[in-house]
Amino acid sequence: MENMNRDGCKLGEEPNILQADAILFDKDGTLLDFTYMWGFWTDRVIESFRERLAERGLTIADKDLPWIWGTEHDAAGFMNGYDKRGPLAMGTMDEMYAVLNWHGYRAGLSWAEAKMMVRDCLEHAEKEMEATRPARLLPGAGDFLDRCRSAGVRMGVVTADETESARRHLRWLEIEEYFDVVIGTDMAERGKPFPDLCLLACEHLGVMPHRVVVIGDTDGDMEMGRAAGVLLKVGIGEEGVLKLADFTVPSFESLLENGVNG
Repeated sequence: MENMNRDGCKLGEEPNILQADAILFDKDGTLLDFTYMWGFWTDRVIESFRERLAERGLTIADKDLPWIWGTEHDAAGFMNGYDKRGPLAMGTMDEMYAVLNWHGYRAGLSWAEAKMMVRDCLEHAEKEMEATRPARLLPGAGDFLDRCRSAGVRMGVVTADETESARRHLRWLEIEEYFDVVIGTDMAERGKPFPDLCLLACEHLGVMPHRVVVIGDTDGDMEMGRAAGVLLKVGIGEEGVLKLADFTVPSFESLLENGVNG
């Protein structure tokens, strides 16, 4: 009798993703184009924040912009990239608020003034987001979701975003119906890279973590999956960037072309 592991695969053989009981996806940077959406949001927040600081004779220097949330900017100051290890990529919204509060305090505001200004800027950005709806799927993501649904694989989203915000973005793209569960960072005591979001999603789906695949674009996603004991951790992005992934593919298109087995 051939040696098999507990998931029905020959030892040394990579499990087929579509044979998992469920797949848990990160949202931003995995399903959705991160820079397209969060670049818009970041530009609106920072532009508003700097304008309000200027009204008080205060400034944040251009050279300090990348250090607020771990972003990259073009010559005009607009976000055109981000550090996958940084706050924008891996932080919760509360952490993002706190970082911007600190920069307001550092620029010369009191902590209370900074908190009020940040709140107003974020409310302004949210209104702009709702009016513009700057969201788009990454290449191949829609086809991959269709493939998973056809195979009968249950799907969920686990995200550092807040749950209602995540659901809203999925609705903008008309893909919310694909997912049996959406778990935002506000639903657990600890967010990524801790296992809580993944374990909560498994509980809601009624599946065991060792029968689940996690797909994400940061090592925060991969560490969450590792700590939860999932079957497989798949990275979306540049080869070698995600140190904790079991394997990495450049896109969902590549995953589909290679038979979704890894």
